[in-house]
Amino acid sequence: MNWFWQFCCAATATVLLLAGSPPQAIAAPPPPPAALSPQDSAELQKIAAYLDGIHTMTAHFAQQTASGGAATGEVWLQRPGKMRFQYDPPNQLLLLADAFYLYSWDPDLRQMSKVGLKSTPAWFLLRQPISFTDGVTVTRFEHSGNAVRVTVVETAEPDAGSLTMVFTENPLALRQWTVVDQQGRVTNVSLTDQQYGMALDPKLFQYHDPY
Repeated sequence: MNWFWQFCCAATATVLLLAGSPPQAIAAPPPPPAALSPQDSAELQKIAAYLDGIHTMTAHFAQQTASGGAATGEVWLQRPGKMRFQYDPPNQLLLLADAFYLYSWDPDLRQMSKVGLKSTPAWFLLRQPISFTDGVTVTRFEHSGNAVRVTVVETAEPDAGSLTMVFTENPLALRQWTVVDQQGRVTNVSLTDQQYGMALDPKLFQYHDPY
C-alpha cells in the first residue's frame, strides 16, 4: 500500500468517526458500566475539570487506522464547540466544527457534507461543561504506568460507537484518543506540541468552499 493511499484511508476514517455511522438494523448489546471506586470517580472529576480548563488549543496530530492508514496535520480547538482538522499536503481533506455543525470537505468529489455536531463523538470534547455522568457512560477506566485510559459511550445510544481518551497523569494532559465506530472500525489520533490559551482567528472555524 503506497503512502498516498494510506493517507486517503486515514482521512476517510476520520470523517466517518467524527460524523458518525449509519444506524444498523441489529444493535449490539450495550457495554456494562465500569466499576468505579470513589478514588476513580474523584480522578474522573479531576480529568473533567482539566478538560473544562482548555479554552483554546493548537497541536500537531498523527492519525492511524487499524487497516494501516496514516496521516498527519494540525488541529485547532476552541471550546465550546469549535474545532478544525487540517491535513498536511498533498491531501486537502478538511474537518471543521463551528459549534453547530461538523463540516467535511471531500477534495476528490469537491463536495461538502455536514452533520449536527451534537450527534458526533467529537461533541464530548467540545461541549461545556465536560461531564462523565451527564449523557455518557464510562465503560472503562484503567491505569497503565503514567497513563490513564477512559472509555465512554453515549448513554442513550451505547451501540453507536465509543471514545477512548488517554491522559498522562503527571502532568495531567490529553495525549491520544481512539474512536471505534458502529461498524467496529478503529481510528487513533495522537497529539504532540500542544499549546494552550492563545487567541485564535475566528475565521479558522468558518467554512468556506475551497472552490
